[in-house]
Amino acid sequence: MIEKNGVVLVLSGPSGAGKSSLIHKIDKDIGDYYFSISTTTRSPREGEIEGVHYHFVSKESFVKDIEEDNFLEHAIVHGNYYGTSLRPVREALSEGKLVIFDIDVQGNMAIKNRLGDITTSVFITPPTLSELKHRLENRSTDDKEVIDGRIKVARREIQRTSEYDFIVVNDDLDIAANVLRQIAITARLKIPHDKINEFVQQWEDIE
Repeated sequence: MIEKNGVVLVLSGPSGAGKSSLIHKIDKDIGDYYFSISTTTRSPREGEIEGVHYHFVSKESFVKDIEEDNFLEHAIVHGNYYGTSLRPVREALSEGKLVIFDIDVQGNMAIKNRLGDITTSVFITPPTLSELKHRLENRSTDDKEVIDGRIKVARREIQRTSEYDFIVVNDDLDIAANVLRQIAITARLKIPHDKINEFVQQWEDIE
């Protein structure tokens, strides 16, 4: 019998694709999971809560973790460090949880390089670029310059969808949620290579 193991589900896609809405739709159906939270050296903004929106740390602490190879990936954005800490991820995996990442295409490759044998990746997108632009404009949260920047990034990211195991086109939220739910449940069945090797050794019980 192969023991239950923690596994990773990577979700990527442009801002406005509906990733958060889809997770909210399926979160009660996919079992025990941990949603990976980024670590940053910037100060909390109004309304942001430690351990909910980010893990807020000092620059010294962040740099120390870089030196000790405690990040899956990290970058400097507008003078502040951002990264995905390995500690809570490893803890959640050891507890047999589904670890969910909402991360960009570069982050997806970093995770695959570290945790590839237990990783399932999904690229979530609206059906067209024009639909994405329409959604971003309707949100009324960003000015034209920001929206144009998001569109530019989306054009680059869509060219890398072949790096993902699945593409979910979020045209109808309920249909897309059902597809993502099935992917998440299936992802839990992945077995790391070392556990497969252990099983094979136990299975060969005849000399």
